[in-house]
Amino acid sequence: MKSTSKVRLGTNATQTLRVLAITNMFPASDSPHAGRFIQQQIEGLRRIGLEVEVVFIDRLREGMRVYADLPSLISQSMRTFQPDLVHVMYGGIMARIVTQVVTDRPVVVSFHGSDLLGQPFERLGRRLFAALGVMASRQAAKRCSGVVLVAEHLRGSLPVQRRTSAIQVIPCGIDLSLFRPLDRDHCCKELGWRREAFHILFQNTGDPVKRPELAYAALACLKARLGIDAEIHELRGVKYEHVPVWLNACDTLLVTSFHEGSPTIVKEALACNLPVVSVPVGDVSQRIEGIRGCYLAKPTPGDLAKELHKVFMNRRRIHAVEAIRSLSIDHCARDLANFYVDLLQVHDAHMATRFA
Repeated sequence: MKSTSKVRLGTNATQTLRVLAITNMFPASDSPHAGRFIQQQIEGLRRIGLEVEVVFIDRLREGMRVYADLPSLISQSMRTFQPDLVHVMYGGIMARIVTQVVTDRPVVVSFHGSDLLGQPFERLGRRLFAALGVMASRQAAKRCSGVVLVAEHLRGSLPVQRRTSAIQVIPCGIDLSLFRPLDRDHCCKELGWRREAFHILFQNTGDPVKRPELAYAALACLKARLGIDAEIHELRGVKYEHVPVWLNACDTLLVTSFHEGSPTIVKEALACNLPVVSVPVGDVSQRIEGIRGCYLAKPTPGDLAKELHKVFMNRRRIHAVEAIRSLSIDHCARDLANFYVDLLQVHDAHMATRFA
C-alpha cells in the first residue's frame, strides 16, 4: 500500500480518502428500513468528499453461510477498489473475519450495542449465538486499528487492553432536514388521533430488550392512579418518512429498554422538540442532560408514571434543536473522517519506521 500523507479535514474534505465499508445491515428491497443509520453514515461520508465502496453481507437473506465466502469477497474488493482504510460498520463474526483478513492497512470497527452487550432477553438459542457474537467482537476489537463506539458507556465492554487506545465515540447522525418541529394538531389530524388525549410514543421493534411490558405497566399506572387520558402508540413498521409526523403528534417519547447503545429515536425526538421520559440506558442521560422538560426515571411503573405526569402537567414542547445540532449526519461524518485521518497518519508513521 502506498504512503498516504493527509491533513485533518475541515468542513470540506480537501483530499479524497478511499474507504471500504463492510456491513451486514443495509436497506434492501425486502427490508427497506434495515441499517438505514449505516446507509446515512455512508451518504454523509460521501457528501463531505470521501470515496466509499460498500460491501453488503446479506445475512438475513443468505443466512450464516454468507460468512464462509466473506474472506474471498474482502480480498477481491481490496484488489479492485484499493482502499486506504477498511471500516467494518458492526461488530460480531463479520468484524472478526475482516480483522483477520485485512492486515496491510488500517481497519476500523464500529460497535453499536448488542454486538458488545449481547441479547439477554432472547430465547436460549439466540442468547448463545449473541454471546458468540460478543466474543467475536472482543477479538476484533483487539486486532483492529481503531474502534468507533456510538456511546461512551460501551467502552467498559471492550477488552481491557483496548479501552484507552485509538477509540472515538461517534454516534450515528440524524437527518435534521427531516426531523424537525411540526404542528402537533396538524400531525394528530393526519394520523386520525384525538387531539385532547395524552399521546405517548413507544418504539417496539419486537426485541424483548425494549421491555414493552414495563411501558404498558407505566401507562396503566398513569391512567389508574392519576386519571390521565393517555394512549401508547407503538412505532413499528412505520415508513421512515412518516416517523417525524408520529413524533410531532405525540406529547412524549417513552424509553424503557434494558440496554441500548445510542438510540436513534431519542435523537430524532429531540430534533422535533419532543419531551423524552426514559430509564437510565445507553447515552440517553447524556442526550437529555440540561434539557428542561425531559426526565429520567427508575425502571418501575410508578416512577415512570410520575415522570410522565410531569410532562402531562407542562404539556409543552422542549427546546433541544441546538443541543442536537452537533448530531447531524454531516457533522458526525466529519468526526469519523478525521478519525480515519488520525489512524492513517499513525499507520504511515509505523510503516516509515518499519522500512527505514
